[in-house]
Amino acid sequence: MKATATRSGSLRQAVRIRDHQFTIDEPTDKGGSDQGPSPQEILAASLAACTAITMEMYAKRKGWDVGDVEVACDYTPAERGCPTRFNLVMRFPDTMGDEQVERLRVIAAKCPVHRTLEGEVMFDERIERVTLAR
Repeated sequence: MKATATRSGSLRQAVRIRDHQFTIDEPTDKGGSDQGPSPQEILAASLAACTAITMEMYAKRKGWDVGDVEVACDYTPAERGCPTRFNLVMRFPDTMGDEQVERLRVIAAKCPVHRTLEGEVMFDERIERVTLAR
């Protein structure tokens, strides 16, 4: 998986993933122009979306009609002495049975983004110098 970010404004980034392009920016109070969600908001959105997709795929395999499921993610980055905290709220139709809801709660924690965030993370970084087009 690969994403490429290229400066397209003060802090604004044009992000390319496969054939898709979108904008990531910081809010104005952080020095950006608020032309898109911040990188931190994209992280929360990735976890919320992956959780919802994982539950939906599981429910589909089980033949369960779960209707409209919503996942909200509030994210607080790590600060001195406090870990990064993700608070997920999964909203299911009240017609779903307790066993289905509990199974989907367990499955939610197995989404690929959740596993990535809770696992060991390593970074390999390098610098490449390029001639900029003028």
